[in-house]
Amino acid sequence: MNPERVAFESHEHDGCVARGVSAAETLCAARSVRLTTARRRVLEILLAEHKAMGAYDVLSQLSERGEPAHPPAAYRALDFLVENGLAHRIERLNAFVACSEPTTGHRPAFLICRGCQLVAEAQIDPEAGVLGETASRIGFQIEQTSIEVEGLCPACLPGDT
Repeated sequence: MNPERVAFESHEHDGCVARGVSAAETLCAARSVRLTTARRRVLEILLAEHKAMGAYDVLSQLSERGEPAHPPAAYRALDFLVENGLAHRIERLNAFVACSEPTTGHRPAFLICRGCQLVAEAQIDPEAGVLGETASRIGFQIEQTSIEVEGLCPACLPGDT
């Protein structure tokens, strides 16, 4: 399944969670950092949703699962996941989404559906295209990008009438 479309297509979420947790375990072991139970639970929640979730949405899910749900612990877990490339912060929504490719160094762009709030992560090359050409022309070196695009996913597009 195309990683850019997975958030917008019907599929088995359990596979997303299992693959994401496995990748996180591998990445954390390679970096000698701990994927604690709390961090794992927060990651599992993000992986299962495919939508940007605020910290209090995560806390609510933890509470529904019978897990300890303390705001500082959730924020620390989210910070850890972002710092280690396992999740991304969606600035526009002040929310978080699991990374679809945590084991690769990449520069993602986020396609955010304003209808259903699902988020797809697309891999981009900011040095290519108009952005890269403009930066090159003026002698600017791109070091970091944050691209968030809002629109409608296939399921939320108005039907032909």
